[in-house]
Amino acid sequence: MMKLDRPLCIFDLEATGADPQSDRIVDVCVLRFEADGSRSLFSSLVDPGVPIPAEATAIHKITDDMVRGAPAIKDLAPKLLELFEGADLAGFNAVKYDIPLLTNELKRAGFDWPLAGKRVVDAFTIFARKERRDLTAAYKFYCGKDLAGGHRAEADARATAEVLFAQVERYADLPKDAAGLDAFCSAVDPGRVDAEGKFVWKSGEAAFGFGNKHKGKTLREVVAQDRGYINWMIDKGNFSADVIRICREALDGKFPAKKASA
Repeated sequence: MMKLDRPLCIFDLEATGADPQSDRIVDVCVLRFEADGSRSLFSSLVDPGVPIPAEATAIHKITDDMVRGAPAIKDLAPKLLELFEGADLAGFNAVKYDIPLLTNELKRAGFDWPLAGKRVVDAFTIFARKERRDLTAAYKFYCGKDLAGGHRAEADARATAEVLFAQVERYADLPKDAAGLDAFCSAVDPGRVDAEGKFVWKSGEAAFGFGNKHKGKTLREVVAQDRGYINWMIDKGNFSADVIRICREALDGKFPAKKASA
């Protein structure tokens, strides 16, 4: 059990999208743990003031009807700031997402969230650093054995074969044939336009999912306002062929169209 010398607020947010700079909160939950072992819970849906994109609803299942009549973030701000007062923070990927998202939402609502002096514990960072994601770890996890002679081609190939066959047996919903496994491995995240996620779906439109300059803007907007940036992406050579194709077609007035869900 963690030893607390002051309160710890573990919190999570759901939003209209994955951009902490521009998206809006639709759900908030704060678990506050006191140093004496007591705890309290605050949870509320939030009216974001904008329509919730279908792509976001597909992930968190929160609809416009569900948040209609819920408090706005400006109404919840005093309560949230009270909960966070004197407490350290924790979450899952909180450093890159939840903290900047809430900071920006509070700022737009006219509230300042002082973070100076707060310690931040991120369970995602701990997970990424402590749980290896290499063949040795996969062999131990799926096969229950230590990999001897790793990083020699034969040992690694044999271990990979064992891991693959163990995965097929372990997951009932995993395809059992090569064609099905190929489709599973190559499937694009439904929130992404391209496999890399350079472009993401936003209310049915392709939008920038990276960078500080245009992140959150639709591809159509950037083509209209800054064609030079699209040409830079094409000429830079650091993007995949798929991304470059999307850029070239956009310059010709052909924008990605999201397929309707089956």
